[in-house]
This record gives sequence, C-alpha cells and structure tokens, in this order.
Amino acid sequence: MTMRERIHSGKLFTDYCEGLPEDRIKCKRLLTKINAMGPDQIPERMQLFSELFGKECKAWIEPPFYCCYGTNIEIGEMTYINFNCNFVDDGKIRIGDRVMFGPAVTIATVGHPINPSMREYMYTDSVTIENNCWIGANVTICPGVSIGENSVIGAGSVVVKDIPANAVAAGNPCKVIRAINENDKRYYYKERLITAEDLEEERKLR
Repeated sequence: MTMRERIHSGKLFTDYCEGLPEDRIKCKRLLTKINAMGPDQIPERMQLFSELFGKECKAWIEPPFYCCYGTNIEIGEMTYINFNCNFVDDGKIRIGDRVMFGPAVTIATVGHPINPSMREYMYTDSVTIENNCWIGANVTICPGVSIGENSVIGAGSVVVKDIPANAVAAGNPCKVIRAINENDKRYYYKERLITAEDLEEERKLR
C-alpha cells in the first residue's frame, strides 16, 4: 500500500513523500494567483479554479479561498462559497449542487491521535455535504461528517456528528433544533411572510 492509499483508506500517515509536498506547493501557487486577482478577472479565475480541482469548476467561489490540495475537493453546480473559507482536504470533500456557504467556513478532513507521542501522525475521514444545504458563517465541519440535503447549519456551529436531511441544526456541538416544515414555506425570516406579490415585485426589479 502506498502512502496516498493509506491516506484515503483512513490509516495513519505522514505527508513528506510520494510528491505530496510538491502537490501542496502547486496548490499554494494556484491559490496565490487566484486570491490576488482583481474582481473583474472572472474567466481567468474560473480557469484557475478548474485547474486547482482537476475538473471544470461550476461553482462560484469568492476569494480569498484556501485549501491543501484542491484535487480532493468535488463541488457540484450552482454552489456558492463566500470569502475566507478553508477546506483542509487531505481527505475527500464532496459538496453537492446549490449549496450555500457563508464566510469563514472551515471543513477539516484530517485529525491527529490524542496520544501526544503519536501526534506527528495524521488520519483522514471524508466530509459530504448534500444538495441544497446552507452552511452559515464561521461554521466548522469536522472529519467524517455528512450533512443531508436541504439542511441548514446555523452560524458559528461546530459539526462533529452527521446531520440528517431537511433539518435546522446549530450549536457547539451542533445539534438538530427542528425539521424544515410547512411554516418555512410561509415565512422567510421570523414573522416576515412570503407572498406572491412581493416575489413578483422583486422579479420586476431584476
């Protein structure tokens, strides 16, 4: 088994061999270019994100953005990632379609043993975020977590366990507060009603 195979099988590993340091340097070079670009350099930025991920990028990502490798990140279509997000992608990060990230979200797929004499070693556990999720500002998602489709994670949460689909969850540690329900089709925020007239007015202003 190679070191790269150990990484993706969840075994203990170190990352000083098999071209891993060079891969991280390549990622940092691309991110340095991306994060230094002007706001109007959209085609150039999208091209570099595609190079970073190793496939066509169909998400909108606000710089600055940070990750370790890039090639371990899979992002679906029409996903929005706000500025200052950090994806620690030694392991796989899988993000679905139409996912929304607030600013300064951290996704970590790597950890270290608790035993201090073993702390030089690492292990990975992949993270999955399914379609239509909304991840609030300053959320931290820990290794091994899956978040089910449509769910909302409140700002500042630390997600250490799986969150089911169609849930509103928040806190440290993050816990399900309630299910998404019929009231959410009537109100968009507190007592503010969703009305056809209001939506039509907004459409006409576009």
